[in-house]
Amino acid sequence: MSIHSSFRSSGSAVKHRNVLSRLERLEKLEAADRWNPAEDGLFGMPKVRSIKVVMKKKKKKTDDDDDKK
Repeated sequence: MSIHSSFRSSGSAVKHRNVLSRLERLEKLEAADRWNPAEDGLFGMPKVRSIKVVMKKKKKKTDDDDDKK
């Protein structure tokens, strides 16, 4: 019996998620120097934006384009 495609985890790391876990939020805040573990607590943490990066596809170069130049 095969595994249904919704249960496979290979593509889950690539998928964009809107909600970050607490650990992910802390890592982003520490990287941006917006959170200090010695001074700041876990309650009232600032919000962290989760931006999906979209790369534009490049046009494929054909032989016709090279001949015209």
